[in-house]
Amino acid sequence: MSAPSGRVLFAVVFGLLIGLSSLSAAGQSRPLSEQSQISLITILPGDPIYTFAGHSALRVRDPAQNLDRLYNYGTFNFGDPLFIPKFTYGYLRYHLSVTPYGPMLRFYEQQGRPVIEQRLNLTRAQRSAVYQYLRINARPDNRYYQYDFFFDNCSTRIRDVLTDTLGSTVDFSNVSSPNRSFRELLDPYVASRPLLDLGFDLALGLPADRTATACEIMFLPEHLMQAFEEAHVSAKGQRRPLVTRTDTVQWVSGYDGMTPTWDWPTWLSTGILLLTGGWTIWQGATQQLPRRWGDAVLFAGVGLTGLTICYLWFISTYTVTDNNLNLLWAWPTHLLAASVLLRRPTSRALHLYMGVTAGASLLFALGWPFWPQNFHAAVLPLTLAVGIRAGWWGLLRSSVSIGVLSKESTVAS
Repeated sequence: MSAPSGRVLFAVVFGLLIGLSSLSAAGQSRPLSEQSQISLITILPGDPIYTFAGHSALRVRDPAQNLDRLYNYGTFNFGDPLFIPKFTYGYLRYHLSVTPYGPMLRFYEQQGRPVIEQRLNLTRAQRSAVYQYLRINARPDNRYYQYDFFFDNCSTRIRDVLTDTLGSTVDFSNVSSPNRSFRELLDPYVASRPLLDLGFDLALGLPADRTATACEIMFLPEHLMQAFEEAHVSAKGQRRPLVTRTDTVQWVSGYDGMTPTWDWPTWLSTGILLLTGGWTIWQGATQQLPRRWGDAVLFAGVGLTGLTICYLWFISTYTVTDNNLNLLWAWPTHLLAASVLLRRPTSRALHLYMGVTAGASLLFALGWPFWPQNFHAAVLPLTLAVGIRAGWWGLLRSSVSIGVLSKESTVAS
């Protein structure tokens, strides 16, 4: 069997396993025994991009019923051909799946991901309440929900399972907050993925720079794990720690899932700045103009970035992509400017536009330490590069330049 065929067969069998297990779980009505146990399972980040922040699930184990299942709120359809459009629009249908614990543990082992288990200090009645909630939630008409990375995901759902079933008996009031914004909380998880780090910083707006509350930080599995360590639960008038035991059930030798790596987007942006600076100095010294494709590519790339930001702000359903101050430097109109630059480089409207762009770029750079939004380090060199080229086009319009441009346009035509 070929490798692709094997992966397809594995996906089909795995999907059937999830479906059959979920139906079985939905039909199960016997209460849990005294020997039962419910645990929070935390899976650390792995290599696949969708695993960059880790994962959380609930394990329900009852030897008396030969029951050992993993309840996973982070399941989505890998094979959906519209997954990327749905993701960018913000319409993500995740669901609660139920699978045998053993096979899933081996699956995470194959991904090279450590697994940590925290046994919850719940009474039999509390465990049964949680189990009953999960069983009902796993029914086909209940299992789906609208995924939101910050506010409704595989980790926040587990937090909500406990608060919904146990009410005031579970207490997260002692959970400490790191006093960091959502963006800052994400930084350690994307330090090993520079392009993903850049993408987040470009896509997220001002809402991501708000300091997350102690409850909100639980959107990240490792912070949920830490919150469980600090939480308490009450039963029969007694208050006790929520977690009774923590075990590393699976470790991976040499694991380095969050080790920072070379920030190549920032270095690339710096290289673009040096190149455009040198190019501009050479043009000013020689009064000669090379072809305009380089400037057109630069402005088109920045314009396309701005257009994407506008889509995420004004069209997508996300709220954390609103009020994105990256539009101060990434103007969607740069796409039009790039087109005019190639077709009518002597246009006075173009030169006026370039002068305004140069001034705006300078103001953005001067205000860098004071903006309320935290920008990616690659943005500043790129903004300066755009400002330099725009300044050259807008402010250095000598008669020689116009003449050379006109001559070049005649030859090109």
